Amino acid sequence: MGRTLIFLGIGLFAIGSALLLLQKIGMPIGRLPGDFTWRGRGTSVYFPFGTSIFLSVVFSIVFYVIARLRK
Repeated sequence: MGRTLIFLGIGLFAIGSALLLLQKIGMPIGRLPGDFTWRGRGTSVYFPFGTSIFLSVVFSIVFYVIARLRK
């Protein structure tokens, strides 16, 4: 259980660092083309379609590479 928590912590740190780095180079995750925001009276709804597609492609590539390296 301890190792799992350590690896999860390292993974979260890496994801957070990557998000900060992407914002610094001009690619703000969460504000990509295709992300929609609807604002009404007293409420707002956010639909991150562009970000979801981008993250899906990135994670698919990462998991594909990991699977190929394990063979």
